[in-house]
Amino acid sequence: MSKLSLRLRIFLFFCLLALGGTVLTLGALYAGHSRALASTPANGFVFAGILASFGLVALTTGVWLLFDENVAKPIERLSGQLRARAHAGAGLQVDTDAARYLGDLAPAASAITAALSDSAVSTAERIAVETERLAAEKARLTALLTEIPVATLLVNADDQIVLYDGQAAEVLAQQAVPRLNAPLADYFDPASLRAARSALMKCGKEISRTLKGLDGQQTYDARMKPTEGGGYMMIIDAAHIEISPEAARPLVYDFDLMQGRSGAKLDETPLSALTFTVFDTETTGLLPHKDEIVQIGAVRVVNGRIVEGEKIDQLVDPGRPIPPASTKVHKVTDAMVAGQPNIARAGRLFHGFARDSVIVAHNAPFDMAFLQRHKGRMGVVWDHPILDTVLLSAVLFGASETHTLDALCERLGVTIPEPLRHTALGDARATAEVLVRMLPMLKARGLDTFGEVIRETRRHGRLLEDLN
Repeated sequence: MSKLSLRLRIFLFFCLLALGGTVLTLGALYAGHSRALASTPANGFVFAGILASFGLVALTTGVWLLFDENVAKPIERLSGQLRARAHAGAGLQVDTDAARYLGDLAPAASAITAALSDSAVSTAERIAVETERLAAEKARLTALLTEIPVATLLVNADDQIVLYDGQAAEVLAQQAVPRLNAPLADYFDPASLRAARSALMKCGKEISRTLKGLDGQQTYDARMKPTEGGGYMMIIDAAHIEISPEAARPLVYDFDLMQGRSGAKLDETPLSALTFTVFDTETTGLLPHKDEIVQIGAVRVVNGRIVEGEKIDQLVDPGRPIPPASTKVHKVTDAMVAGQPNIARAGRLFHGFARDSVIVAHNAPFDMAFLQRHKGRMGVVWDHPILDTVLLSAVLFGASETHTLDALCERLGVTIPEPLRHTALGDARATAEVLVRMLPMLKARGLDTFGEVIRETRRHGRLLEDLN
């Protein structure tokens, strides 16, 4: 059958449909005639009509199932694979066997994607030398800047962090986890910050000010120098920095953030302009109403890329023994969580890390249920907008596909290192990489804004509850 042309197969299929309908009709008429001879003609006609109707419904249902399984689903799967290769950079081969009843469509799609991939590789090889040189220069510049014994931050006109070096990260970490695009008011006393900002804008040149930390217990001697566009550079005295010589000193920046907030409503904000906090939890069991969190892992995505160094990898004391069956999965033991923060402290830490961002998780209702249950102890409100990669997968690949994290990683070419599998940070990182690959695919589908994506995911509410 697979050797016949696609058009001939479709023709034969409809011939079979016509033949089946004819046989059903004739059979119903024969049965009705037999009934009419045994009773009355009216009973025979009614019986024939009912029998023919049920037979045609059954035949139509069978035809639909065959078309859905052998035409609709393979086309949906093939389009998802093509989008993954075109927009997410996934290098997987097109599954031609799944679309074997679509004629030459799958082999042709495989051939053209392979040709485009070869072309892309050829182009990449031609610019690889220059890219390597630029990367080396960037690495040397980064190393040089991070060795300067001052803490440096670049801030935009909305008082959001655009750049911070390793020393600045140490200063910020004294108040909260360092975050790109975060408001300075998350780290410094807003009143002292406003006073310094006002003085800077008034004189238009470098000033020196003492800033209070957000905790009210620490002070920082800072110099502030205005930059173009209403932003400024902040340099904090080295006396406030305690960093070990062997500690990593990343230079974290995204100069696209100098433009500041767009001012658009969340529903109208482009996905590329959103900040995402991607997280995962490990727990004592699978029942959110009575089990507890033992580990929280989270990373941040800003301007469509994962921000290296900005993460949470926090063990949590559940206040109860961890069942051996759970430890076998996530490798978290009672000894590891002894003395670690309880859910109230760990939850507040994560809440601050996720401030002013869209929370992303794989099967978000499960993880969020644990956090919502303890919001009273944490003293916070979990009112963040939420995206679920399960629902995003249904939008991009169809509801009939498998939507596990492992399946998504395989589909999009994401590799989870074996030591990080079934750890909160490892799964959060994998989910973030999946999200980064999904963003251009969503845009290619015409889903540019957060509101458009949410409206589309709600169509798949039978898979998971929408939390927005």
